[in-house]
Amino acid sequence: MSSRSRDAAAVFGLLPFAAYVVLFLAIPTLIAVGTGFFDSSGAFTWDTVAALSDPLILKTFLNSFWLSALTAIVGAIVGAFACYALLGSAPDGPLRSTVDSLSGVLAQFGGVMLAFAFVATIGIQGMVTVFLRDTLGIDIYADGVWLYELPGLVLPYLYFQIPLMIITFMPAMQALKPQWAEANATLGGNRISYWLQIAFPVLAPSFLGSLLLLFANAFSSYATAAALTSQGSQIVPLQIRAALTSETVLGRENLAGALALGMIIVMAVVMCGYAALTNKAARWQR
Repeated sequence: MSSRSRDAAAVFGLLPFAAYVVLFLAIPTLIAVGTGFFDSSGAFTWDTVAALSDPLILKTFLNSFWLSALTAIVGAIVGAFACYALLGSAPDGPLRSTVDSLSGVLAQFGGVMLAFAFVATIGIQGMVTVFLRDTLGIDIYADGVWLYELPGLVLPYLYFQIPLMIITFMPAMQALKPQWAEANATLGGNRISYWLQIAFPVLAPSFLGSLLLLFANAFSSYATAAALTSQGSQIVPLQIRAALTSETVLGRENLAGALALGMIIVMAVVMCGYAALTNKAARWQR
């Protein structure tokens, strides 16, 4: 094939994906954001966007920030240690294959299924809860029903954050070249100097990029939180649901569009940082 024919074939092959992006990502995003700038009669207004400065909305964004940051940091640290432990196993061995498969499945395991698993396990009448209370005399709900409130989302979120970290960070750990450790030992260095002066600086962009990805994943998660916390709208996705299912919120219609605009701005900043860190990390992985 000529160069022009190959370019035409490549463009034609991308058309289905481009159509998917436009129909299911671009257009819904524009519609969601656009509704935040119009009232019920279709007239342009800043009143709905101004609702983002309401203390209740600001608290909702703050809740989403700390929940996403906490689960991202914990998930990144635990996942990084898991990746380090897996370095000692054979790349094609049964352990690595099993962990990779489980991580791929658990990273996508969320929503009602995950909420039900936690309710059945550590819910008020869950298996572990009843065992601890009746056998050991430990009541994990002595201070309140925390599983169905904002703190209760931490454990379910970590359930899919840690596997996602293993998937995204493991390639960077595998890309560490044995020659670097050998050169460090030849020059009189030890294991500590290798990690502090070579491995950590090299892995830092990949680790931070994975951390931002985990933050974005938690910040945009909806189904698990919606299934566990049926009362209240403590994070932004649930606040958007409340705005869509109620006629008015704080006296303003179309608040969901303004909330979506706030989420999109946050996600855009995070993903730009993720892309920059990924490009930096790719330089030494080639």
